[in-house]
Amino acid sequence: MERRDFIRGLALLAACPLCVKTAYAAESVHWSYNGEEGPDHWGTLGKENSACSAGAQQSPVDIKGAIRADIPDLSVEWKKGGTIVNNGHTIQIKVPAGSMLRRGEKTYELVQYHFHAPSEHLVEGKHFPMEVHFVHKHAETGMLGVLGVFLVPGAVNRDFSTLAAAFPGKAGEEASAEAADPSGLLPSSLRYWAYEGSLTTPPCSEIVDWMVAMDPIEVDAADIGKFTALYSMNARPALITNRRYILSSS
Repeated sequence: MERRDFIRGLALLAACPLCVKTAYAAESVHWSYNGEEGPDHWGTLGKENSACSAGAQQSPVDIKGAIRADIPDLSVEWKKGGTIVNNGHTIQIKVPAGSMLRRGEKTYELVQYHFHAPSEHLVEGKHFPMEVHFVHKHAETGMLGVLGVFLVPGAVNRDFSTLAAAFPGKAGEEASAEAADPSGLLPSSLRYWAYEGSLTTPPCSEIVDWMVAMDPIEVDAADIGKFTALYSMNARPALITNRRYILSSS
């Protein structure tokens, strides 16, 4: 285990045991994307959310000035299926056990994937219509590896269309994702940017190895509309990098 991961893992367990249980978000404090419970106030909604305002490695960020580096290639072995959940903040797909992402010598297991509109990450100041986040957990450290992919209107994407047709319309509702293959939401190239960051929702814990695919995927504009009809804006604004390096695969 790398020393950095070990230290971050200890910090996670000490400062945010809830993060380990939920893998990606706090459910104990109500929050939203606007008003007095919006991103500007997340840090004051509960002590477990303190990183949202006090953290130094927050996400998302505007990806610019990336440094080309010899970073490991990505490979995925994901399974089809799962359950689509409208959780009140986004549409999330809970996946069967055993779906893996490998980055060099590190292996993460896919826990769930979900969507944001517009994209949370920017590239040179530019938003994309949507972004999907594939949330993985490292078994030994409990740290997260999140792969972000941008979605733009264009050709029909069969797997996104399958999901969009079944999006539950109300918070708390579920539907089957048996026919959906998450691998269908990946670009043909997995060139990516990498940086150390945080969850983009409360408690904003700084436990994430971010990987953002350089190439977007095309999906039917009508299917984007099915998501934005439910969640027209569920993106945290970009945060400052605070001298973090953003690395770019060659």
